[in-house]
Amino acid sequence: MATEGYAHPEYLVDAAWVDAHKDDANVVIVDCEVDHAFARGHIPGAVLVPDNYEKDPDSGRIRLMNPDQFKAMCEGLGIGDDTLVITYDHSRNLTAARLWWALNTYGHSEVKILNGGWRAWIAHGGKVDFGQTKPGPVTFTPKRDDSLLVTVDELKQACEVGDSIIWDVRSDGEWDGTNSRGNKRVGHVPGAVHLEWFNLVDSETNQFKPAAEIRRILTEHGITPDKNVYTY
Repeated sequence: MATEGYAHPEYLVDAAWVDAHKDDANVVIVDCEVDHAFARGHIPGAVLVPDNYEKDPDSGRIRLMNPDQFKAMCEGLGIGDDTLVITYDHSRNLTAARLWWALNTYGHSEVKILNGGWRAWIAHGGKVDFGQTKPGPVTFTPKRDDSLLVTVDELKQACEVGDSIIWDVRSDGEWDGTNSRGNKRVGHVPGAVHLEWFNLVDSETNQFKPAAEIRRILTEHGITPDKNVYTY
C-alpha cells in the first residue's frame, strides 16, 4: 500500500494485511455500510455497525451517542478495551473514517481503516461471507476526548483569527445553499473554504490519494500545516 509521505500511515491498512490478520483473536472487522449492502456480502467475520450509529437516539440530531449508548454499541459489536478495530465501507472511506473518528473520540485509538474498503478487498481476491458473526462478551470503557471536537463559540472565534482555516467538506449544493438537506438554514460559515471530502480519494480505487497529491490539493485551498484547521 502506497502510504509514503503520510503523517500517520499507521491509521491505514491494505487488504493483504486484513486478510492476514482477520482471524486474530483481538481483531474485530466492522462493516460500516447499511444492512442490505452487508447482506449482499462482506469480509468473513465482519460485524455490521448499526445504521446512523453516530446519531444521538434521544435527540435524533447528528451528534455522537452519549457514553453509555456508545459503550453498549461497541460491546454489542465485540469491541472491547483491547480490541484492534478495522473499519471498512463501500463509500470511498467516508463511513469507515467516521467510525474511526468516533472511536478515537471515545478514547479507543486502536482502530485502522481498510484503505479502499470493499473495493480493495474484492480486488485483492478476498473471500466473501454472507453469515452473521456473534461476538463474545467484552468490556468497552468510553473515555471521551472533547479536544477532537469544536464548539460553536470556538468556531465563531476561529472566524476572526488569521491563523485558522474553516474547511467545509460538504457538497456543492450544501455550500451554495441550493440543497438544504433538511436544515433550517442554508449556506456556509463565513470565511470558510470549500473542498468536498471525496476530492482526496481516488475515484477508481476508493483509496486515499497519494500524500503529495493531497498536500497539493490542500495547499491550493489554503489548508496548510501552519494553520489551525476546523472541519464541518
